[in-house]
Amino acid sequence: MWLFENENVPAIKTELPGPRAQELLERDKRYMSPSYTRVYPLVVARGSGAVIEDVDGNLFLDFTAGIAVTATGHCHPEVVAAIHDQSKKLLHMSGTDFYYEPQIALAQRLAELAPGNFAKRVFFTNSGAEALEAALKLARWHTKRSRAVAFLGAFHGRTYGAMSLSGSKAVHRRGFSPLVPDIHHVPFPRQCQLCTESACQCVREIEETLFKRTAPAEEVAAIFVEPIQGESGYHVPPDGFLPALRELCDRYDILLVADEVQTGMGRTGKMFAVEHWHVEPDIICLAKGIASGMPLGAIIARGEIMDWPPGSHASTFGGNPVSCRAALATINLLEREYLHNADERGQQLRQGLQELQAKYPNIGNVRGLGLMTAIDLVQPFGERRPSPELRDEIIQTAFRKGLLLLGCGEHSIRFCPPLCITAEQVAAALNILDEVFATSKQTVLTV
Repeated sequence: MWLFENENVPAIKTELPGPRAQELLERDKRYMSPSYTRVYPLVVARGSGAVIEDVDGNLFLDFTAGIAVTATGHCHPEVVAAIHDQSKKLLHMSGTDFYYEPQIALAQRLAELAPGNFAKRVFFTNSGAEALEAALKLARWHTKRSRAVAFLGAFHGRTYGAMSLSGSKAVHRRGFSPLVPDIHHVPFPRQCQLCTESACQCVREIEETLFKRTAPAEEVAAIFVEPIQGESGYHVPPDGFLPALRELCDRYDILLVADEVQTGMGRTGKMFAVEHWHVEPDIICLAKGIASGMPLGAIIARGEIMDWPPGSHASTFGGNPVSCRAALATINLLEREYLHNADERGQQLRQGLQELQAKYPNIGNVRGLGLMTAIDLVQPFGERRPSPELRDEIIQTAFRKGLLLLGCGEHSIRFCPPLCITAEQVAAALNILDEVFATSKQTVLTV
């Protein structure tokens, strides 16, 4: 089924970057925006499953999935077939002004899949940032309240509303003020010994400090939360956090908005990450993996909440028929085989990383759910301070050995491969990591 399944992967045949890649990098440097954050000189020609081929014929094992986007793998034949079939029929007709079946069918599937035994409606966007913008507008419209609460460390996007909700890195905000007003940030509970299934001290602080001092609860439209924080380091909250946040929102008639742009569509082994905690948000934001690489985002809201009138919000390309067909094929594949695979391969990956952690004390915390997994890189002794320099070295060395990785947070490496990743490919990635740590002058080997 996959293009490179009979090849030995990784297979690095040239110096990196190769001659063809070097030529394209020079053109890129001349014409492309300097705002892009390229990590290493990979110039991609094609992909299949969990394998990327660059323009010089080098084969890489991909543990990035285009930043957690190609959920079913690069160019899955069933997704490609759906795109090809739809592209022969209708490329565009704008679902904000006209009707077509792929958009309606996808809206129904998403409404039926989302947690909660209540009526839901769907609004389609082009991206995750646009989904967050739509959710913020809808929350303010429906509640007639102006304020919103978000979490430090959160990343919701780079457009103005999404950027204002984000609290990840200063570079995302520096020089772009004034931002959208009335957005308040509170700490995200990475570790909380006081959390239980029914109570969370971190959530109690919102009520006892924020609501009493700077953001009256009756003026708060919504609380925006990533079920697992992504950009800041793939941090999984304590089990009591999301249920307590749901209860807090219910107590003050505040909407709970789950940003599932990175955690959703099977990434954690369930279709939506909030399902791990049996939480039912009022609005769910989606993008990234929803269409396996085609541009598409969405918000799914309770039917009574999505009460804005015609013309109050729209998108020319959101819900494009080709993207919708790709999303329908993606959902079918996830339900049929890849949700289960994400859970199993995620357990295999974390077990392997924990074995490396026992061998190399520079590996700090190993954490995650499904195929949303991360490790910290730290100084091996004493206070075990963060080591962003080692993190960057490991990523660069892994690239030159044919393993594609990305960082997140200050000193973490994220592992977000396509959900079609095989046990053999996970084992190969772990072997490469072992080699990388063993040859690094910054790492320490446990005797």
